Amino acid sequence: MTNRESDRQWLDTTWERLRTKMAAECGRLGTTIPFAPRGGKYFDVEGTPLGLGFWTNGFWPGMLWQMYHATGEEQYREAAQGVERRLDSVLTGLDGVDHDAGFLFLLSAVADYRETGDPESRRRGIHAANLLAGRYNPAGRFIRAWDDHKGEQEMPAWMSAGGGVCGWMIVDCMMNLPLLYWASEETGDPRYRQIAENHARTAQRWIVRPDGSCNHLISLDPETGELLDSPGGQGYGPGSAWSRGQSWAVYGFALSYRHTGDMSFLNTAKQCAHYCIACLAANDWLPLVDYRAPEEPVKYDSDAGIITACGLLEIAEHVGEYEKGLYHTAAMRILRACTEQFCDWNPETDGIVGGGTTYYHDPCGRMSDLPIIYGDYYLIEALLRLRENAAFLW
Repeated sequence: MTNRESDRQWLDTTWERLRTKMAAECGRLGTTIPFAPRGGKYFDVEGTPLGLGFWTNGFWPGMLWQMYHATGEEQYREAAQGVERRLDSVLTGLDGVDHDAGFLFLLSAVADYRETGDPESRRRGIHAANLLAGRYNPAGRFIRAWDDHKGEQEMPAWMSAGGGVCGWMIVDCMMNLPLLYWASEETGDPRYRQIAENHARTAQRWIVRPDGSCNHLISLDPETGELLDSPGGQGYGPGSAWSRGQSWAVYGFALSYRHTGDMSFLNTAKQCAHYCIACLAANDWLPLVDYRAPEEPVKYDSDAGIITACGLLEIAEHVGEYEKGLYHTAAMRILRACTEQFCDWNPETDGIVGGGTTYYHDPCGRMSDLPIIYGDYYLIEALLRLRENAAFLW
């Protein structure tokens, strides 16, 4: 069997397993908004400390819209629209949305509008884009990440870095910029796009290092945009390379290229991709939580690998014929390694991709080595990209 035949067989088998699992989960969960299962079962985030505005709450409707687009089965559309209506309340509170508005509303309201043309979904998407644009710092040319965390328990030490929250920007926001690109394309107003492009260029300057590795968090002077600090954030420490942050950079810069045609964004995406490919190839294509951390203990983050694979497939769409193979082959190797190592296909349990870890320093182990909803979303997107049947939600 050739490699191409083996990959096709793997893809067909994995897709059928996914269809069975998703049908069962959708039937059980409906409009539940999940994050990570406990004892093999999802719980709803509403009423928990996560709340309806938590950054991962768009991924379940995103999964449902991808399945609806691929299968046409109405249960997925109905559940996705039910979740979207639940998220409506997030738009009415000033403290309900931070820089992750794209994760929340691209995969819910904007996905609905793209699939059905619903004007209410369009309204939600534009509203969310306005909230995201309102976080823009014109002096520093960046979108502020989080709000004030005063009063929160168990705050990591890095959250007191530099000049404070008003000057924080993080690599994750690269994946939220498509909400602004969409709003600009939808309304004809260039200001949304200009904000997104300016933020991306600031990220090129301060977040991406010359070797393609990335800072997770940087602290800028909110009055001048001067760099104050670059703490380790969710990685091992300053100067390390948190793998999920790397994945956001690969995919996020590739998407900025898609929306703008600015070749510098594609080159940055490729620069970050080459760093990731080298690190993954050295570890049997399994993603460590941080590519610059001690060898022991071994800590994986499956989600970082699967998001990187999606980014590599995006890059492959924008390069020449003789370059595509590098990115496509690397994506396939990551996906095959991660599904073999981490996936649970039992339709009676919730969660597909295990081995997710949110940050390197997790002494209680509560956020390590578990299924997290965004890993499942990106696996579905990657499989449908490979089947050439994915909904474009970014």
